[in-house]
Amino acid sequence: MKKEYLTLDKIEGSLIELSNLHKVSYGEVVKIKSKDDKKEEFGQVIKIDEDKAVVQVFGNNLGVSTENRKVEFSAHPFEIPLSKDILGRVFNGTGTPIDKGGPIYSKDVYNVNGRPINPASREYPRNFIQTGISSIDALMTLIRGQKLPIFSGSGLPHNEIAAQIVRQAKISDTEGDNFAIVFAAIGVKHDEADFFRESFKNSGVIDKVAMYINFADDPIMERLIAPKCALTAAEYLAYKENKHVLVIMTDITAYAEALREVSSSREEVPSRKGYPGHLYSDLASLYERAGMIKGIDGSVTLIPILTMPNDDITHPIPDLTGYITEGQIVVSRDLSSKGVYPPIDVLPSLSRLMKDGIGEGYTREDHPDLSSQLFASYSKVQETRALAQIIGEDDISDDDKLLLKFGEEFEEKFLSQDETENRSIEETLDLGWKLLKILPSRMIDRIDPKLKQKYLGENNG
Repeated sequence: MKKEYLTLDKIEGSLIELSNLHKVSYGEVVKIKSKDDKKEEFGQVIKIDEDKAVVQVFGNNLGVSTENRKVEFSAHPFEIPLSKDILGRVFNGTGTPIDKGGPIYSKDVYNVNGRPINPASREYPRNFIQTGISSIDALMTLIRGQKLPIFSGSGLPHNEIAAQIVRQAKISDTEGDNFAIVFAAIGVKHDEADFFRESFKNSGVIDKVAMYINFADDPIMERLIAPKCALTAAEYLAYKENKHVLVIMTDITAYAEALREVSSSREEVPSRKGYPGHLYSDLASLYERAGMIKGIDGSVTLIPILTMPNDDITHPIPDLTGYITEGQIVVSRDLSSKGVYPPIDVLPSLSRLMKDGIGEGYTREDHPDLSSQLFASYSKVQETRALAQIIGEDDISDDDKLLLKFGEEFEEKFLSQDETENRSIEETLDLGWKLLKILPSRMIDRIDPKLKQKYLGENNG
């Protein structure tokens, strides 16, 4: 039953405090109206203390007082209507269409807070998603149902990488029609949002993408709702429509900053670097919504993108994210300055689940060995470069010179590719073998001899 209150105790910024309330629930949606009903805003209950409650308004309260407002409690949480018609549409952070395509009509509405997946019902992630980016597909393979974040820095091309993954991502050809993408942009500038929209439209993938865009000048509370709306949409497509859904969210740092601002306004005790102590559980409540459920064909795979403040991987946001997710893809400023795109730093990047979703029956039988060898050889390249800087390139051994050549070719031909270049997993693996031919056979020590014979030939000395 809806309840309306005409007397407010206190208005502070975007927070409203009320007392003498009856049966109000945490997370309940609230309508805040002017006394003449000309102005209407939305809010959400964020704190309850006996018969008192604090409401966070989706906007600001400039020019209002406790006397000229009335608050109506809806008796239900924040919900959005969903149907398969959301594909090809653009919504704001609260799930309202902003593409002039009209509202979504559905008898089914879903709580954006979601429900936790029973661990016993989770299916172990298998099968890979091809992104068309060689460094990701070969060395930190994205597995269906996985949560694999991208750690980037300010000014690095993470938006371009995100757009390229959306344009190119695919699963096996037999299930291609069953693939969908949910894209959430959190706290982005208008030109960034236009870039994403135009990129998807021009590449022809817009019909399989549902976009949720929260602009930097939108209310701070909307920034906290946007990723939840996107994940709710993904869960609907995966578990009701049996689709394999890839969710890309950028930028999680904007979400965490909004969380810190709201926490500060609520006068909560801050933790590391001013972030609330519940930052870990808040991030986990987003990330853990990815996965697969036994008996359901659909899946939710999550790629959250976050910019590390000052490129500090020990900052609370990437640090806590690393505890929750299954690996990370690290974008390198050094590689970017060299002109490498995408500038993915292979050595600190990993996918903890790739071992179970690659190889024969998934990608190709040589993938695990080839990945291990490329990683090991590139690791030795970094050691050799450090040595060459000390003693000079002329004085290093012939094997070390070959390693340096391998490193240059690896960065120029394997890591580097055009923003529109979509490499199949076969092309990526073949390119890896081609690069290994630079090295003598004795330096290729992580590959089964039968695979060496098959892909390198016996004359590789």
